[in-house]
Amino acid sequence: MDLAGHKYFTVIDYVIFALLLVASMAIGLYHAFTGGRQSTTREFMYADRSMKCLPLSLSLMATFQSAVALIGTPAEVYSNGTQYWFIGCAYILGLLIPAHIFIPLFYRLHLTSVYQYLELRFCKAVRICGTVTFIFQMVIYMGVGIYTPALALNAVTGFHLWGAVLATGLVCTLYTALGGLKAVVWTDVFQTVVMFTGQLAVIIVGVHQAGGLSDAWVKVRDGGRFSGIDLNPDPTVRHTFWTLGVGGVFLMLSLYGVNQAQVQRYLSSRTEKEAIMSCYMVFPCLQVALMLSCLMGLVMYACYGNNSPLEQQYITSKDQMVVYFVMDMLQNFPGLPGLFVACLFSASLSTISSAFNSLATVTMVDLIKPHYSMTEARATLLSKMLALSYGIICLAMAYVVHLMNSSVLQAALSIFGMIGGPLLGLFCLGIFFPCANSIGAVIGLAAGLVMAFWVGIGGFLLRMPSSVQFLPLNSTNTIPAASENITAMPALIDAARPVGLNGLYSLSYMWYSALNSSTVVLVGLIISFVTGPTKGDDVASGTVYPVMKTARSLLHKLVKLSACCRDPPEHTINGVKEINGNVKEDAGTEEETETFFPSNPVSHVEHETSV
Repeated sequence: MDLAGHKYFTVIDYVIFALLLVASMAIGLYHAFTGGRQSTTREFMYADRSMKCLPLSLSLMATFQSAVALIGTPAEVYSNGTQYWFIGCAYILGLLIPAHIFIPLFYRLHLTSVYQYLELRFCKAVRICGTVTFIFQMVIYMGVGIYTPALALNAVTGFHLWGAVLATGLVCTLYTALGGLKAVVWTDVFQTVVMFTGQLAVIIVGVHQAGGLSDAWVKVRDGGRFSGIDLNPDPTVRHTFWTLGVGGVFLMLSLYGVNQAQVQRYLSSRTEKEAIMSCYMVFPCLQVALMLSCLMGLVMYACYGNNSPLEQQYITSKDQMVVYFVMDMLQNFPGLPGLFVACLFSASLSTISSAFNSLATVTMVDLIKPHYSMTEARATLLSKMLALSYGIICLAMAYVVHLMNSSVLQAALSIFGMIGGPLLGLFCLGIFFPCANSIGAVIGLAAGLVMAFWVGIGGFLLRMPSSVQFLPLNSTNTIPAASENITAMPALIDAARPVGLNGLYSLSYMWYSALNSSTVVLVGLIISFVTGPTKGDDVASGTVYPVMKTARSLLHKLVKLSACCRDPPEHTINGVKEINGNVKEDAGTEEETETFFPSNPVSHVEHETSV
């Protein structure tokens, strides 16, 4: 392995990268000129509500399996061990709750934008606040998402920075604007296959370069990169089982429960059942993606050990480590570096195209259509122009990110996670608390955003002077060193534990979503009670989930199941129950599977009002 020296692409690598862009563009053009030719807003925004669960599940996974995560997760595992792998535990509740609460509620209300729910539940002002917050979140992330992989590639290989940014940005913009959601979903499917193929190729070749599977296993084990379950309850520790497995649930809910890009896919399903099934099928897809990323990090350690390219100053950032490793391991395999670069930019394309489509949808449905009447043809054309405009804004944001230094770039990445929590809290306030009112919702959202930026930016500034440690304390070694004395640990922890505001600023970023969403709910409830809670008759039908009724029904079923296990069998003679020889009339039972909203409700979205 040649650690030193610059790595370069061959002609075959460029050809494979170009084929990715051509194939993605071809899929978009195919859907632009077939079927309904994207002639209605229903087809452009929601694929005519005709999507099946398998392509939807792959698209749901690809939407937030961004290039930032693809190059960040292996570097995290290489440096700190497999503790991050426990975030897979959060996928369980993080997908079950949307499947059984959010998806049925949104689907039966016949929404076009998820923020229409906020108007049905609260008022128009809350809807606009939610929409503007989402637009701010996604516009910032678009530039970062497309610029970061291009920058890493340029630093390691000399691949033209703005050539990569412009090529991916323009191709993504064109196939999204021309082909609509159907093109976005099917390109996501294609790009997911490319992602998995590229990662698998790197892992196989890396294991071979490390001396085989057994040698790689021994090197990783001896290097202490297999992490056990860290049950440390301290919320300031960056990665523990609790921060990942519990805090990660809130992060998953903000992504797969109430984010427009994901809800838009649920609503494009043919039936509610298929929407729920697609959410279920995301679970194995996410687990495979997480496994491949973590295995890449372990293979990197098996090849490099403690001789990190970052410490050897062959690269200048952890973000460049994965690209450097790929170029180093695959330099003797023509075409494979290009395959991984295609994998990297597939992740970027899937995320950015979803952002374009969802932003065009919410802008059209939430900000334009309620105030201006127009024909269906004009509305469809305007939606396509909006997608094109957001593509141009994405390129502009990439240039803004280029002007920032790396520390500000990291702050911009954190904003995406900080804003998701307050939006989750806003929806939870409306769905689970019938007493919440519009004033409480607006003030609660504002309080959540203030808390998000206060803690997030404060923590960022607190960590700026400190240098990155190679193996921090929160990485759990499977075999502890003999010098680790248990009696000495409390004193060390107490001495290192931050206090006061520093303790709040030191909160693990995995708890941001939980903290911010809880702030919205708590402040929203307090303000609602102070200003007068909403009465039950004033809550629109189907906008609140009956927590107590569902809990009582579940408890009744558990009691009934327990009674069936204890009681003797019953025999029925001529419609009359006979228990232990005693005849007992059957009084009948009341239907217990009553749904919390009508199965065929009247759509409320036509009755929208202006501010």
